[in-house]
Amino acid sequence: QVQLVESGGGQVQVGDSHRLSCVASENIFTYARNTIGWYRQAPGKQRELVAIISGLGDPTYADSVKGRFTIFRNPAGTAVYLRMNRLQPEDSGVYVCNAAVGISHVNYWGQGVQVTVSS
Repeated sequence: QVQLVESGGGQVQVGDSHRLSCVASENIFTYARNTIGWYRQAPGKQRELVAIISGLGDPTYADSVKGRFTIFRNPAGTAVYLRMNRLQPEDSGVYVCNAAVGISHVNYWGQGVQVTVSS
């Protein structure tokens, strides 16, 4: 059972930069195709992928955050970070850390942190 703990949520201003952290209870990348990353959910909207990274090192980003957000991991494979630049109100939501582990890609979720971008 993988446990994920996020931190870094808060209220920021439009145009600000901010960083989220997610710490995993174990090395996620014991299998290279495992992934860890971030989803977000805004009120009234479905949860959407923001950015994920695999053990192969290739990140995937939502079109809406490409060029603004960067996902990176620590060498031990036990943490992932999301650097968010030029934040906009539409980036507001609950950011949830996700790890997809093993051949069956079993999903594990954190509790989520709120990010609110205000003008």
